[in-house]
Amino acid sequence: MSSTPGPGEESDATDGDPAEAFGVVASETRLDILEALWRADERPVSFSELHDDVPLRDSAQFNYHLQQLTDRFVTKTDDGYDLRHAGAQVVRAVRAGTFTRTPDVEPFAVEGACTRCGGGLEARYADEQFRIDCVDCGKSHGEYEFPAGGLADRSEAEIARAFDERVRHLHCLAADGVCPACAGRIHTEIVRGGDCCLDVTIRAEHVCERCHNELCSPVGLVLLDESVVTAFYDEHGIELSERPYWTLPWCVDDEYTTVRSSDPWRVAVRVPLADDCLTVVLDGDLAVVDTRRHVCED
Repeated sequence: MSSTPGPGEESDATDGDPAEAFGVVASETRLDILEALWRADERPVSFSELHDDVPLRDSAQFNYHLQQLTDRFVTKTDDGYDLRHAGAQVVRAVRAGTFTRTPDVEPFAVEGACTRCGGGLEARYADEQFRIDCVDCGKSHGEYEFPAGGLADRSEAEIARAFDERVRHLHCLAADGVCPACAGRIHTEIVRGGDCCLDVTIRAEHVCERCHNELCSPVGLVLLDESVVTAFYDEHGIELSERPYWTLPWCVDDEYTTVRSSDPWRVAVRVPLADDCLTVVLDGDLAVVDTRRHVCED
């Protein structure tokens, strides 16, 4: 007796063969078709219009390649052809340079000073990882995934800004339990001790239960999107979104983080501004459970 999968369950009957799916798009002509659909001002696109936008004059060959894409990457309607989500994802991956670009980017200086020693900060890029380190003491101020396409047609300052925005987006999704890679369910755990590329001893580790995408961060980083923190900065005349995360000590250091208990988890993050402080207490799921305004202590 067959049964219908419930929410959160997977059905083997609807899962295709990944090797077959990748094989379908392993053709320059088929990638050209997907790209033409992506570029179209209006969709669906008729067969003749789509053929005109693809550099393959043989109509029969063009039709063969289009039919290979149909149903899995392209959908056919009475009005023509349109991209399915999977087809759009292929184009995005190509445009992002995920499989094709190996950029050579020289290290460059970024805004701010080291939160540990006050030295200058330098950005480096390798293997689709963007990192910011102190040039004097070497302290890490973050290392996170950044697609190669994000480097194209941007100045160094624009690259740094895009990286900051991406880090905020990634951690906002992860803290909300949504994988930024596949939208699967994220499991979050607070970890103390052990080796960490972020140079902190208390951190949040996010792991997707579906695709196993991993994201690690100082606990304070998840507060960038919290309304109580943004309001605290607003009261001091500062737009928090305009401050790169690596210039905010509570986002990159665990000196501002205190574990009050581990069963259940209660982690306090101190956010100082001049003589004023905001302490935010988080639980094991990084949800805010308490806040307190007070005078900063030396």
